[in-house]
Amino acid sequence: MIEDKNIQRTELSDLGEFGLIDHLTKNFKMNHKSTIKGIGDDAAVLDFKDNKIVVTTDLLVEGVHFDLSYMPLKHLGYKSVVVNLSDVCAMNATPTQITVSIAVSNRFPLEALEELYAGIETAASIYNIDVVGGDTTSSTTGLLISITAIGTIDGDNEVYRHGAKPNDLLVVSGDLGGAYLGLQILEREKEVYKVNPNNQPDLEPYSYIIERQLKPEARKDIIKLLKDLDVKPTSMIDISDGLSSEIMHICKQSEVGCDLFEEKLPLDPVVISTCEEFNIDSTTVALNGGEDYELLLTVSQEDFPKIKANPSLTVIGFIKEKESGIHLVTRAETKIPIKAQGWKNFNA
Repeated sequence: MIEDKNIQRTELSDLGEFGLIDHLTKNFKMNHKSTIKGIGDDAAVLDFKDNKIVVTTDLLVEGVHFDLSYMPLKHLGYKSVVVNLSDVCAMNATPTQITVSIAVSNRFPLEALEELYAGIETAASIYNIDVVGGDTTSSTTGLLISITAIGTIDGDNEVYRHGAKPNDLLVVSGDLGGAYLGLQILEREKEVYKVNPNNQPDLEPYSYIIERQLKPEARKDIIKLLKDLDVKPTSMIDISDGLSSEIMHICKQSEVGCDLFEEKLPLDPVVISTCEEFNIDSTTVALNGGEDYELLLTVSQEDFPKIKANPSLTVIGFIKEKESGIHLVTRAETKIPIKAQGWKNFNA
């Protein structure tokens, strides 16, 4: 790669650790009364009074969770925040604060980190959260991002994975499989680029699924929707590792079985057409793709009238007794045991 001499490049060593932190976080504003002290001391100070809080953390590693050959740094910063906020939402909580820690090698100049933090700042603004701390250190292996997210729960409205009961309905927000297919498109174009760097791909037909991969959204809106509908899920989890894996988590921790109906899986038309292009079964993609960051929840049948007409929610299955097992009911009305085939860390 030929280096453009006109692009500004500021070495991180010119700022030092504390100068870097000050520079990258100078635009973050505090919006919540619960944030007593943010960045600038040994620890953040938060005051939640009578509210319960939830805390979650996630680590993203270059070469494992993202590829900078097609992941813009601004998008990466945004996505890094969103994947953590999704876990907060999955507890029926409202995200309020995050901390951001990075390990970075010397191949990244200041300008690259400014792009990363611009994405973080955009996410913080859109989701109305405060950035209250973090850490920076050096890395010999590229870029690592660790974000911890904090959220609040009103009263006793927390929702766990273990509350599903027989006869509950299995419900999902949004649609499935888009993020996985967006990744397949990006990987394909990366290989084409290696062969012919002058080739300019036409990605317009795939814009929806590419955005699902590069710029996912946490379903904070679903938490508000459920509150407005007066529906408290009996269990909930976010779909990061694939629908099949998340169903298995809920069933295992709730000690229940489940029938998932293939014909009910919500699929965007672009997902269907791209599956045909790649000659991949759309049901397999919906079950095992991962990174959709939709919410999977179970609700009492008594709440069905409240959600049945809502376009953001789809009933896809039915909770049964544990002895019934966990099955996919195909369009041909045959039952196939569900196995978790989604993302698995540490697998070759």
